[in-house]
Amino acid sequence: MTATRRSFLKATAGSVVAAGFPAIVPSSVFGANAPSNRINIGAIGVGRISRGHDMPGVLQFTGVPGRDNRILAVCDLSQTRMELGRQFVNSAYTKKLGTPWTSTRGYTDYRELLADKSIDAVLISTPDHQHARLAVAAVTAGKDVYLQKPASLTIREGRIMVNHVNASGRILQIGSQQRCWKQFVRAVELVRNGRIGTIQRVEIGLPGDPAGGNAQTMPVPQGFNYDGWLGSTPVVPYTVDRVMPTQGFDRPGWLRMEQFGAGMITGWGAHHVDTAHWGMNTELTGPIEIWGHAEFPTEGLWNVHGPFKTYGRYQNGVVMTISGEFENGIKWIGDKGWVFVCRDGMTTPTSTGAPTAPIVPLRASDPGILNSVIGPNEWHAYTSDDQHGNWLDCIHSRKPPVAPAEIGHRACSTCLLHWMAMKVQHPIYWEPKTENIQGDDIAASLLARHQRHPYEIA
Repeated sequence: MTATRRSFLKATAGSVVAAGFPAIVPSSVFGANAPSNRINIGAIGVGRISRGHDMPGVLQFTGVPGRDNRILAVCDLSQTRMELGRQFVNSAYTKKLGTPWTSTRGYTDYRELLADKSIDAVLISTPDHQHARLAVAAVTAGKDVYLQKPASLTIREGRIMVNHVNASGRILQIGSQQRCWKQFVRAVELVRNGRIGTIQRVEIGLPGDPAGGNAQTMPVPQGFNYDGWLGSTPVVPYTVDRVMPTQGFDRPGWLRMEQFGAGMITGWGAHHVDTAHWGMNTELTGPIEIWGHAEFPTEGLWNVHGPFKTYGRYQNGVVMTISGEFENGIKWIGDKGWVFVCRDGMTTPTSTGAPTAPIVPLRASDPGILNSVIGPNEWHAYTSDDQHGNWLDCIHSRKPPVAPAEIGHRACSTCLLHWMAMKVQHPIYWEPKTENIQGDDIAASLLARHQRHPYEIA
């Protein structure tokens, strides 16, 4: 450990909270697996998505042979949220074990958590603009990573992240959980095995976001490292609608701010584009021409896109169209039929606007397509029963996960190209192999953003 690192840890020691954490936990406490086989996890960012999805996603396997894990520590730039995160994990283990558990450590600086040698892997559940930078820091520190989508804020930092992951040999799973849902796997296998013939076009339904938001400057809440939260992005006045609720865990305002993300085109689009690529067999490439339009707010704080329609043409001539005009889901259209898939419980407005009508999650132009049997010599998808469980499996096996860094990056970069087309309002010509735009300085300027010191991606 360098003198600089020792000095840093000494200076910041007050930001870690530990309540009687035992040096050794008997294997009987967490199940049959020996402690040496257990994966010790730290959670970085413990807000809405972490509490509702990522921490429960790994906690469900605590004590399960082959997937046994424990969350040793949580980290958040908000002292209040960090404490609530500790309580969340402590409560989960207290309920699971039937005895009080108070040992979850708390950090307000991710560097301290990553310096903890007892941590094997991390969940990164932060706002979008922090994803790539924290993933690079984590794999550099020797940690395996579960990274919330989208993979990055820009295409350039996404490529940097992938390169670091590849060089490190660490396991990184992108949170594209549709890859573990049965109807999506089934749809992709039908399409890849020619049940709709040759794909001609793909339609993806995605909503936009509303305008609004209060731009009035407010005092930064006590115990919140706002400068660290802004990270590499420009310094702007604090207001709760720009950041996140100070009470509760409702949908945060940063999701509607272009400073921190691109809106629904990457937020939900990263899921649907990834699924579309899976079916198109274009997971490791992208479109070559992208164009379209969008409406952007003219007042209020929030400034991500509203209603939109964008297009991407691939090397084989297939055109992907993304718009709120379509049902929320993915539809592959071939010369012999079509297949549509979406998540369970999705609804679409009726002709009167309300109530909403349920969407059948897996449909085809001919019901016979859905009954088709995929033969043993046909293409079969990489399948897993659970996205977090697959990550834990791959940490043990060191095999690639179902949604590795490169695939997540390609889905994210495609979404960002569609966003760029919204912004420049003219066609963009993309070279997927080199990830460059030629002859278009305006579009090329959007491949990266200025990064504020000292929060640059390494």
